[in-house]
Amino acid sequence: MKLSDDFDDRNAGVPLLYMTVGVLLFAVTVIGIVVLSNKKPSGGRAGVTEETMAAGAETEDTHVQEQESEGKDPYISGSKLTSDDLDFWHMYDETESPEEEEKKKKEQEEEKEQDPSTDGKHTRLVAEDGTEEWVSINPYLTKNTYDFSGLVYQYPIMKYYEDSERVSRVGVSVSAEDGEINFGRLKKAGVDFAMIRIGSRGYGSGNLMADDMFYENINKATEAGMDVGVTFYSQAVTTEEALEEAYRVIEGLQGFTIVYPVAFDMEYVKNDTARVQGLSRDQKTEIARTFMDAVQQAGYKVILYGDKEWLIRRVDLSKLISYDVWFSQDEDTPDYPYKFTMWEYTKNAKLDGMSEPARLSVCFIDYASK
Repeated sequence: MKLSDDFDDRNAGVPLLYMTVGVLLFAVTVIGIVVLSNKKPSGGRAGVTEETMAAGAETEDTHVQEQESEGKDPYISGSKLTSDDLDFWHMYDETESPEEEEKKKKEQEEEKEQDPSTDGKHTRLVAEDGTEEWVSINPYLTKNTYDFSGLVYQYPIMKYYEDSERVSRVGVSVSAEDGEINFGRLKKAGVDFAMIRIGSRGYGSGNLMADDMFYENINKATEAGMDVGVTFYSQAVTTEEALEEAYRVIEGLQGFTIVYPVAFDMEYVKNDTARVQGLSRDQKTEIARTFMDAVQQAGYKVILYGDKEWLIRRVDLSKLISYDVWFSQDEDTPDYPYKFTMWEYTKNAKLDGMSEPARLSVCFIDYASK
């Protein structure tokens, strides 16, 4: 039976309509499920989680009870981890290669060498105003080789030992400024020799002056059995004046036995201006050499006196290497790098036999037998 064309057109769109509605319903259902699941856990899932946690707790309790019944610590015995497995503090430490370590070590050594206080190539100078500086040690000058661990200070006497044997002698410096001196009591107190001022040149006037107590001091010291040397305070500003000073000393020593040196002492004056203040380093060096050469040619031992700043900064030691050095420094241990034979270690000692503070020196050689 053939249907009419009107019937076909009316019924052809019905299945298509149903299909479209079905697809839309399916899509809405899926979207709803997704939205609900993201918004809140389902009751069934929460239930599973609670049940699982309860089951795990029950299992753990059972395990603890079993471990305790066997006499074991349930929180340790069941673990196979060691302390090394738990050490995570150094897990990110960087290890240096041998090359890097060597480079670092070299840099540290170079830094140490650049430090003047430890490089062994510098020595510290302190000026009169207290300022400090590190100056290079002259590699061509002879260094002292004393082992200062051998120094023993039994106030006020300083002694020096080598191989448990005392090799030093103690001396006192005296002048008219010290007044009357009992050299016998000084000797009993441990003093072996005396360095007696014979004269000086005025630092302002330039006049030569004999020490008022020289003859009395040298006679009393000799009678007390002390060895004797002398000092002269120079303010010569020319080599001619230096020769004049030397000849005056040589003349004044006639008739006396001098076994310790004649000391050349040239210094600035505290809180005043000395005649030698304006001299250059070379001029002071030449004046010192002129004086000591003349005295030495007359048959006497000679020695250059000075503190560290004077010896290193004010004169040229490289031109005075043939003379002994009498180093002055009020310290427990001298830090003069070059060779010296005498060290004046204090200017303020209290000593039986003197009313004024005593200036004491330790001599590292015995000039009496030299």
